[in-house]
Amino acid sequence: MTYFSRLSDIVTCNLNELLDREADPHAAILSILREMEAGVAGANRSVATATSNQQRIQSEIDEHRRHIAHWQDKAREELSAGHEEAARRALMRKREVEDLIAGLLQQHTAAVSTSEQLETTRRALEARLAEARRLQEQILSQSNASSANDTVDNLLDDTQVLGTEADDDVSADAPTGRDPAIEDELAALRRELEQKD
Repeated sequence: MTYFSRLSDIVTCNLNELLDREADPHAAILSILREMEAGVAGANRSVATATSNQQRIQSEIDEHRRHIAHWQDKAREELSAGHEEAARRALMRKREVEDLIAGLLQQHTAAVSTSEQLETTRRALEARLAEARRLQEQILSQSNASSANDTVDNLLDDTQVLGTEADDDVSADAPTGRDPAIEDELAALRRELEQKD
């Protein structure tokens, strides 16, 4: 099953809602992680391409700026030699190059904007991927707690009271489905408060 049709779907998704709808959250989170990793890899390629394009345009602008200096010098030389028409042609070539640079500068501005947007998207995708990995760990620990719960139930099957108490103890230790991002922030605040003391 495919969970995301676009990269923006990964950024805007609610992972807990996606997993709540699944019969097997562990299999679902593995599939989600694969899609997210592919999305991050694609975003990395897009950022690299956009950065390369931006650098290529900048290099072209720099090259044409050198041509402007060349045509300016050429016009000066021709005028010094008394060749006014040749100086005029050199200045016309200089103007053509300046017009070309103006267009390239617009392309460069667009390329910078595209690079920045792609970089922002890439960072958001990486944040979502980190969140999904934390959820995977949480699901795995819940699964381990559930397995331990089943083992206790089997061992204490003959004693209903003891089995019920063991279930209650294991259930009390199981994760409560708290948002890992919030828990991370809470831990950071605790460390900050401890450092102030």
